Amino acid sequence: MFFIKGCASLCFLTVNTLVCALPFYVLALLKLVLPIHRVRNTIIGGLNRIALVWIALNTFWIRTVLKPTLHVSGAIPNARDQWWVVIANHRSWTDILLLQYALQQSTAPPRFFIKRELIWIPVIGLAFWALEFPMLNRGKGGRKAAEKDLEATRRLCRHALERPITIYNFVEGTRFTPQKRLQQKSPFTHLLRPKAGGLSIVLSLLGSRLSGILDATLDYQHGSTRFWDFLCGRSGILRIHIDRLPLKPWMTETHILEFERKKRFHAWVNALWHDKDRRLS
Repeated sequence: MFFIKGCASLCFLTVNTLVCALPFYVLALLKLVLPIHRVRNTIIGGLNRIALVWIALNTFWIRTVLKPTLHVSGAIPNARDQWWVVIANHRSWTDILLLQYALQQSTAPPRFFIKRELIWIPVIGLAFWALEFPMLNRGKGGRKAAEKDLEATRRLCRHALERPITIYNFVEGTRFTPQKRLQQKSPFTHLLRPKAGGLSIVLSLLGSRLSGILDATLDYQHGSTRFWDFLCGRSGILRIHIDRLPLKPWMTETHILEFERKKRFHAWVNALWHDKDRRLS
């Protein structure tokens, strides 16, 4: 029974993606051949609507067929016309579907920081490009790659000023495993070391446009992190807790030296991660 449900879920996800990809590709092609700012904005609006339909259909399947035992708690805003930054720990591919399931009806269209390698995923990779997701090297490639990551983040922020979006950032940069925790010598029990660079840039560039920060804690301790188990409807008990954090004045001030800004963000994110680790314990 679980295997059949998993196969049906995989088929539904594939068909939903392919059907939504048809009009999406048409608009993506127009965006490529008509790089006019006014036209681009209209096309991006259409791409956002298609992406929201794709998310809504996935959410419908999750709610009516998979019926996960998911407990969502905390402060979830009801503001699709506002800008938000969502930060979260990262355990599984399932994280993305769970966060969309919890927030898609109450926040603006999503943008994720993603690894550059994901551009090669069939169908979805083009969607990442068309929706202008920032594609990062995640520390690979030295200084030149880091400069490209910085420019991708700045480009996202420039475009974000034009319409409300929700920026998702898995600040650990990769999915948690016990092996990675040992390699990093992470001081946390359930988490990897957070990286504050991209987050600091987003907060400083978007500034007063942001309504706040949503800090999401994903807890799989009584459930499975495996994506296949989620598609089969046997993921167990999953929890998401969301804290709404206000922007602190120093986060958006431009006169602070870069070194001082990084130092403050590093201390702030680490304090959040210590609280998150205690919650997970």
